[in-house]
Amino acid sequence: MNMQALVLNRYDGPLEMTELSRPTAGQGQVLVRIKASGLNPLDTKIRAGSAAHAKHPLPLVLGMDMAGVIETIGDGVSGFKVGDEVYGLTGGVGGIQGSLAQFAAVDARLIAHKPSNLSMREAAALPLSFITSYQGIVDRANVQPGLTLLVQGGAGGVGHISVQLAKALGAEVFATASASDREVIEQYGATHIDYRGFSVEEYVKQYTQGLGFDIVADTVGGATLDASFAAVKQFGHVVSALGWGTHALAPLSFREASYSGVFTLSALLRGKHREHYGDMLRIATRLVEEGKLIPRVDPRRFDLTTAEQGYLAITEGTPKAKIVVDVA
Repeated sequence: MNMQALVLNRYDGPLEMTELSRPTAGQGQVLVRIKASGLNPLDTKIRAGSAAHAKHPLPLVLGMDMAGVIETIGDGVSGFKVGDEVYGLTGGVGGIQGSLAQFAAVDARLIAHKPSNLSMREAAALPLSFITSYQGIVDRANVQPGLTLLVQGGAGGVGHISVQLAKALGAEVFATASASDREVIEQYGATHIDYRGFSVEEYVKQYTQGLGFDIVADTVGGATLDASFAAVKQFGHVVSALGWGTHALAPLSFREASYSGVFTLSALLRGKHREHYGDMLRIATRLVEEGKLIPRVDPRRFDLTTAEQGYLAITEGTPKAKIVVDVA
């Protein structure tokens, strides 16, 4: 049996609708009928062949985030049954088929049951953002009730999830964003900080009496990571998913603070500790069903025939929320 998929045959080339053999579920895998595929800025870099840390050999099928329905179950899989609605961060890198296809055979350790109160589109918007957020503020920074946490870029894809996750875990949350995103930040119960209207020194003085924040979660990178080193308190912790550049550590050292990097794709690429992906998504499902976590989805609709337009929107910087492609 065959399926339709979007295939990239050369980096920066077109996504070509192609008929491929439908995969089968192997040991430890489930075959998922894909209903929705979430697009990420990283997908555009992989497509261009410029993401050295996430190489995807040609020809390739993109799409890291997915939501869909289990069609068949391979040997050695427990906890799932045919017909279950699931979601996960399951491929699109390292030679693993992505979700811009009608079907994918995925490692069952990478998925969880979809939140019952989310659509397929909403669920497909969540995995990469939530896993990145959780690895940062929980696994690395060990957020606790009562701690102050600053999210740099709080209205972005990872940022808005980090704000909600930190609030759900009892932190006092602050978030930098543009003035136009104030309402977004405040609807999640966080304090909005206009990063264009205040210097680091000014907002640290205003909101922490000059002491700094217990945890700073950077989702922007570059100069914003440098600002994060200046915003953390003594013995505090800075965590970033975009610590790729060269940075001066003196501000961090003077505060006797610590730093952690997050490499979200590590388990997917290296094949180790993949069960933690599923564990984190089960937590996400619980928080969503408790009304404590809501993913933002761009209202524009794309399918496999118009997915190119979704990628173009990301490269042009027009999305205000996650771009999702309808696959079914």
